[in-house]
Amino acid sequence: MHSPVSGKSIRIPHSIHYLTDIIKKVAEMKLCLLLLPVLLLCTLLSPSYCDEQHLKEDKLLVVTVATKETDGFRRFLRSAKHFNYTVKVLGRGQKWKGGDYLSAPGGGQKVRLLKEAVEEMKDEDKIILFIDSYDVILASSPREVLKKFVQAQHKVVFSSESLIWPDRHLEDKHPHVREGNRFLGAGGFIGYLPNIKEMLADWAGADNDSDQLFFTKIYINPDKRKSINITLDSKCRLFQNLHGALDEVVLKFEDGHVRARNLLYDTLPVIIHGNGPTKLQINYLGNYIPNTWTFETGCTVCHQDLLPLSSLKEEDYPLVVIGVFIQQPTPFVSVYFERLLKLQYPKNRLKLFIFNKEVHHEREVSSFLQDYGSLYLDVKFVGPEEGLDGAAARNMGFDMCRTQKDCDYFFNLDIEVVLKNENTLKTLMEQNLPIVAPMLTRSGRLWSNFWGALSADGYYARSEDYVDIVQGQRVGIWNVPYVTSVYLIKASLLRSELSDKDLFGSHALDPDMAFCQRVRNKEVFLYVTNMQTFGRILSTENYQSSHLHNDLWQIFENPEDWQERYIHENYTRIMKDKLILTPCPDVYWFPIFSDMACNHLVEEMEHFGQWSGGANRDTRIQGGYENVPTIDIHLRQVNFDKEWQKFLLDYVAPITEKMYPGYYTKAQFDLAFVVRYKPDEQPFLRPHHDASTFTINIALNERGLDYQGGGCNFLRYDCAIDAPRKGWALMHPGRLTHYHEGMPTTAGVRYIAVSFVDP
Repeated sequence: MHSPVSGKSIRIPHSIHYLTDIIKKVAEMKLCLLLLPVLLLCTLLSPSYCDEQHLKEDKLLVVTVATKETDGFRRFLRSAKHFNYTVKVLGRGQKWKGGDYLSAPGGGQKVRLLKEAVEEMKDEDKIILFIDSYDVILASSPREVLKKFVQAQHKVVFSSESLIWPDRHLEDKHPHVREGNRFLGAGGFIGYLPNIKEMLADWAGADNDSDQLFFTKIYINPDKRKSINITLDSKCRLFQNLHGALDEVVLKFEDGHVRARNLLYDTLPVIIHGNGPTKLQINYLGNYIPNTWTFETGCTVCHQDLLPLSSLKEEDYPLVVIGVFIQQPTPFVSVYFERLLKLQYPKNRLKLFIFNKEVHHEREVSSFLQDYGSLYLDVKFVGPEEGLDGAAARNMGFDMCRTQKDCDYFFNLDIEVVLKNENTLKTLMEQNLPIVAPMLTRSGRLWSNFWGALSADGYYARSEDYVDIVQGQRVGIWNVPYVTSVYLIKASLLRSELSDKDLFGSHALDPDMAFCQRVRNKEVFLYVTNMQTFGRILSTENYQSSHLHNDLWQIFENPEDWQERYIHENYTRIMKDKLILTPCPDVYWFPIFSDMACNHLVEEMEHFGQWSGGANRDTRIQGGYENVPTIDIHLRQVNFDKEWQKFLLDYVAPITEKMYPGYYTKAQFDLAFVVRYKPDEQPFLRPHHDASTFTINIALNERGLDYQGGGCNFLRYDCAIDAPRKGWALMHPGRLTHYHEGMPTTAGVRYIAVSFVDP
C-alpha cells in the first residue's frame, strides 16, 4: 500500500489483512439480510413490484368525462393544473345521455367513452386514474397518488363508500374488510392499463345504464376480482367520497397547505369527491383546497382570470341592466337613489328596470325618474298598479336583459341595499364570474346577504367559516349556496343555462331561495366577495310609514344610516379639531344636526300641526301648569321621545361628559319639544331659569334666510348669542346659574328643539 503522504510503499502486517477480510464478509452478510425481505416480497407479489416503487409521474394519466364545461369542471382543471397532472378529457361537446344521478342510476356513457379511449392506448405501463370532474378536487400531487397506489399492492384500486348503491340486495356479496368502508364507489379508480382494459372488456351496456352497478358486479365476483386484482381504498388514503362521510371529513391547515382529513381513519385523501347529495360540501372544501385560501397567503386565486376594464373607452363598457326592486316599505329610499346616481359607471351604458310595489314610495321613485331618468340609456318602470308580485317582477327584469342582444349583465340591486362603495359594479364585473355578490351585512349583526351552508330542508345553516368571513377574518371570493339582495349575473348565463322564463316562482320557497336552488341545479356556482368593503343591508323591521319623514324614527333599527342622514358632517371632528365653541361662560356651542335633520324635524312638526297655545295652563305636563310657556309641540306627541333619548345618549352625552368632567348623564328628560317663534304669535321668551340640570337648544333653521332677529341672551353674564347656526346646539346649565331669555324674532319663523335634561 502507498502512503498518501510520502508515496512510498508500506508493508502491512498479515494480521491486518485477515481482519479486513472478516469486516468485508460481515458487511456482505448484513446487506443480504437487509435485501432478503424485499426480494421475498418481490417474488410473492409480482415480478414488477420493486419497479413499482419507482414509478415515474409521466406514467400517470388522469382520465375524466365532461360533455360540457361547468364551473365544477373548471375548478377540477385548476386543481389538476396546480399539481401538474396530465389530464385527458373524454366526451367534450357530446350530448350527455348518461341519466341524472340524483334521481336514478346512470353513467354508462362514461364507461363506454373510457373503454373506447383505453382501447387506443398502447403503453402497457400506463397507469390510469379515472375520476369524475364536475364534483371532484385534487388535493395533492401525482407523486403521492402513485405512492399510495403502490402501497395498496393491487393492480386496480377503487374508491370506497360506507353506503351501498344502487342495489342494496348485493350487500351480502361484498367482501368483508378488516377496517374501513366495505362498498365500492365508481366515481374514482386507479389501475394499470392492461387491468383496466380487462375490467372494461365485458361492457356492452347502454349509455344510461349504471356504471356503479357494472363495476360492483365485477368486484363482488371473486374470480374477476382476483383476475383483475381489484381492491378498495377502504380507509380513504387515495379517494374520499363525501356521501355518508360528512362528519368524518374536516379541513386541515398546516404550514401553508390545506388538505381534507378523514378523522375516522386519520388519513389525508388525495381525490375529494362530492358524490350524491354533497355538492354544497365539495363547494365548501373547494374554497380552500388545493391551497385556494390559506391563513398564510389568504386567497391565492382571487386575482386570476380577471376582466380588466381600465383600458376600455366608456362607449366600450359592457351594457348593464340594473334591476331596482321595492317590495316593502323601506327606510332611506331617497338616499338609495342618491347612491345609485353616484355609481361609478357610464350612465350611457346603463339601463334601469324599476319595480315598485309600494304606493308609499311612489313620490321618491317619481322624483328620481323625473329628475334623472333621462341620464340613462333606457328606463322601464313597473308600478303598484300593475299588480305584479316579487317573483314575476324579477322574472320580468331578467327577461329584459335576456331578450335584448346588447345586454351583457344584469345587476340586481334591491332597495334595502346601502351601496357605499361607488366602484362596486366595476369590481364585480372584473371578477369575471357567472354570478357574484358583494358581501353586505346588517349594522352590528352577523346577518348578511349570503348563506355559507344550507339545512336539510334548504334553509339557512351556518358554515364553519361564516363568522370569520362576515367579520373579515377570512378575505376572499367564496363559493356559497345562496346570495340575495345584490348580485351581478352574466347575460350569457340567462340565455343558456338559466334561459327558463320562471327562475323565481315557487309555491314552497321565497323567490330568492327558489332562484338560487335553480342555479345550483344547473351546476352554476354562486360567489360572494369580501375583498373590499361594499356597504350594508338595511333593516326593514319595525319600519313605520305613518309619519311624514319616517326615516327620523330609524335611530334604533339603522343607526349608521340615521347618523349619516341626520348628524352634522363635522360632529365626529368635534373633539379632534376642537369645534366646541364657548360663546358665554359654561355655554358650549357645537354642530350636531345636519340640514336634513333640521328640515325634517320642522316639517314633521308642521305636518302634525297641534301647536300649543302658549298659555300657562298645559295639560301635557305634570301639574298642568307651565310657568314660562312657549308655542310648541312635545316630542312625546309624535311618539319621538324614545328616539330623542337615544339621540341624547349617543350624541349629546359624550360632549357633556367631556365638557363637564365628572358628570355622567343618563339623558333622562321630562320635557323635549320644538318651539316656534313668530312676530305675530310668540316673538320672544321672557327671562327664566330652565327646570333642568342642563339644557340642549338646537337651532333648526337659518337666521337671515328663514327669519330675522332671535337668539339667546344670558343676562347674568351679559352675553348674547344672536346668530345661532342651523344644526348647532347650545348646551348650558339649567336651574341656578344661567338665567336667560329668548330674544325677539322680528320677521319670518324661527324653530328650535329644546330638551331639559336631568341625570
